[in-house]
Amino acid sequence: MAIDRIDVAAFVGFAALAVAATTLEGTVVAAAAGGLLLSVSIWRLYGGRPWEAIGWLAWVGAAVTLVVDLAGVTFLVAFGGFVLVGGALLVGSRLGVLIDVWSVDGSAEN
Repeated sequence: MAIDRIDVAAFVGFAALAVAATTLEGTVVAAAAGGLLLSVSIWRLYGGRPWEAIGWLAWVGAAVTLVVDLAGVTFLVAFGGFVLVGGALLVGSRLGVLIDVWSVDGSAEN
C-alpha cells in the first residue's frame, strides 16, 4: 500500500479544502470536494487502477449527497453507503483482494 504522487495530490487537495471550509460556504466546499474526487478517480483510471477509480467515484457520490441536502435517515444511508463502498474498494484494491477483471489475456481458450 505505497503512497504515490496521486495520493499526495489528493491529500494536498483535501488539506486545501479543509482550509477553504473555514471561510467558504459548505455547499461550495462540498462541490469542490466532488470535483477533486472526480479528478482523482479519472487519474486512477488512466493509471491502470480501475477498482480504485470506482472507489473514488463512490466518494464523489458522497460529496453529491452533501450538496443535494438530503434529510434524516436518507442522508445517513446514502452518505454512509457511498463512503463505505468507496473505502472498501480502495482498501481491497490496494491489498490485492479484488481480482484483475480488467485485463484481457488471450491465452484462455473457449
